[in-house]
Amino acid sequence: MTKYVIGPDVAIRLAHDQAVIGDEHQILAPTLLRSQVLSSLYQAVDRGEMTKKDAGRRLNYVRGLRIRLLGDRVLQDVAWRVADQLGWPDTFFAEYVALTQLQADALITLDGQLAHAVKDLVTVAPIEALS
Repeated sequence: MTKYVIGPDVAIRLAHDQAVIGDEHQILAPTLLRSQVLSSLYQAVDRGEMTKKDAGRRLNYVRGLRIRLLGDRVLQDVAWRVADQLGWPDTFFAEYVALTQLQADALITLDGQLAHAVKDLVTVAPIEALS
């Protein structure tokens, strides 16, 4: 079984595509994923980029994904070190990197800058790896 850490960008894209994740993959994310997805969808509705109904459908899809959400002390300690090492202003993205280092095979992100920044710390995979 291949373990992938996904961020809110990937979760929302999977929801948009109504992607089916095979049983050979396990999805992991920090617990903050739920709040970030909710906030991103809310902001998209507020900007007029999607309807509240569409946002609700995507949120329900994400809620239904088999995602193992983690956020323990060890993850937070490693995230702190990652953010410090990379000179980031906060630890949000660092939690995804830390979780990948601790428990996953690769990080999946749609953010090219993030992928480039962490390429020496974790393996970065394309979203197509989940199909």
